[in-house]
Order: sequence, then C-alpha cells, then structure tokens
Amino acid sequence: MSGRRRALITGITGQDGSYLADLLTDKGYEVFGTVRRSSSENSERINHLHGRVQLLQADLLDQASLTMALQESRPHEVYNLGAQSFVPTSWSQPVLTAEFTGVGVTRLLEAIRTVDPGIRFYQASSSEMFGKVREVPQTELTPFYPRSPYGVAKAYGHFITVNYRESYGLYAASGILFNHESPRRGLEFVTRKISDAVARIKLGLATELRLGNMDAERDWGFAGDYVEAMWLMLQQPEPSDYVIATGETHSVREFVDLAFAHAGLDPERHVVTDPAFLRPAEVDQLIGDSSRARAELGWVPRTSFTELVEMMVDADLARLASAARV
Repeated sequence: MSGRRRALITGITGQDGSYLADLLTDKGYEVFGTVRRSSSENSERINHLHGRVQLLQADLLDQASLTMALQESRPHEVYNLGAQSFVPTSWSQPVLTAEFTGVGVTRLLEAIRTVDPGIRFYQASSSEMFGKVREVPQTELTPFYPRSPYGVAKAYGHFITVNYRESYGLYAASGILFNHESPRRGLEFVTRKISDAVARIKLGLATELRLGNMDAERDWGFAGDYVEAMWLMLQQPEPSDYVIATGETHSVREFVDLAFAHAGLDPERHVVTDPAFLRPAEVDQLIGDSSRARAELGWVPRTSFTELVEMMVDADLARLASAARV
C-alpha cells in the first residue's frame, strides 16, 4: 500500500459520493468506492474520475462483501453515503429502505470493528430525521420525529453510529445534513425535476411541470460545499455529530419562481399542482442551525440559494442543448 491517505466511499456514484471523490482526490487521497453488482453500471457522475478512483463491488445488504472491501482498500477513513435515499420510494419499499439505510449502517460498523477499529467513520445522517419539527431552527440537540420510512431508517443509522462510538470507542461521526442539491442531483428529486423541466420548456421539449406541495419549505445548500464538512468532521481530535445547513429556508414555490425567471419563463403558464405528488405525511419546514459546525469545523456554505438554482438551470440547459445537437 502507498503512503497516501486512503478513503472508502459507499455510494460513490451518487451526487454526494461524486463530489466527495472530487474533493478527496484533489487532496491527494487514494480513493476507493463501493458499487453494487448490477446489469447496468450507473457511473455517469464519476466518469471524469476514471483512473483516479478504484471501484470495489460491495453491498450494504451483505456484510461479508463490506468486510472484503475494507480488507482490500485498507482505508484510513470510511464515508457511508450509500442508502435508498429517495423519500417517496421509502413508502413503497419501506423494508428495503430499512435494510439499506438503517441496518446497512450496522453491517458497515461491524465490518470496521472486525477489520480495523482505528478507521474513522462518517455516517450521512439527514434532516429528514427531524420530520415534524419540535423546534425551529433545528440543532444537534433537537429531538427527532421522522415522518417517512426513510427518516425513521436514517434515525436508526444515526443512533447506531452514536452507539458504536460510545460502546466500542470507534471514531464515528454523523453529519446531519439538510437538503443539498446540485446539477448532479437525481432527476427524481424535486429541485432537479424543476431545473430539468425549466430547461425542457425553454428548449421546446416540454410544456408543463407537475408538482405536489409548493409550500413545503427547505434549507437548501450546494452539495459541493457540504462534502467539505464531511471531510472536516473526520479531521477533528474527537468524533461528534454536526448539523450542516445554510440557516435559510425557501419554499418549493420560491425555487420554481427563481428557476423559471432565470430562463425568462412565466411559471404560471407551465406549473400544475398534482395531488399524486403529495406525501402521505408531509414535512412542512426544515431549517438548520449549523453554528456548532461553523465554530468547531470552520465550515461555511459558500453558494447562495440563487446561485444554486441558476447553476442547476444552466447545467440542464447545456446538457439538453448538447443532447439535441447530437
């Protein structure tokens, strides 16, 4: 093995995994990522890192494969970003969500405890754990009240991380990340659904955008900023948990208005409210207080809400215009 720092990322092909891989390779790390065996590999987000990251087959449903991945990569740091992360799917596949997003954390922690308990571990916790919020804004001490099977599974993953830290002395930290978006966000997520639809309407490829609750409010940041916080958490003398958020809240309606305005379009002519997209139990307002992360980690979000929305619209316009030319 080389003398470079080594990191293993589960979920490396996702939005956060790809930005984290960018960050770590830029810092000189030897980066490994786990991918699930499937008939079609979806590595689009990390194609630009070809030759700079090593992919290993492993699955959060299979502890033996996680153990083998750790033995092969011998990482100093493990970032667990793998999960079934789409909230609506967690209602149609609640058991699978529990296995991946909840119990999968235990499997990975057990593998670390077996292979090398000196590994530093990062768990991707979520603001969805707060759900029906008990206070505004939410801090590291705000009680959880998850409102989806995904939120419940994330709460399990969060507390099992705390438990392994306190029971076995593992360096295990959790980042309670509020919503973070980017041009690499999956098309099924509302922010990317909006930016993609705006681009399609602008280019004459679509005429309408159908959405659910336009009044839901979220604390939205840029994923590229948030992965830096993940790395900083594992560089501290002692492990802990941190809320990562902008401290600003914006509604889906605001996101829509900004995106359409950036493309010179009128949302009133194209946006349709569709009850089919309403959640069985809605999370109405999430807003995080990241003062602890700012004070102890020195982390601050650098990308504004407006910059984020415009970045996403511009990227989808460029992507679809390029595809049309091809």
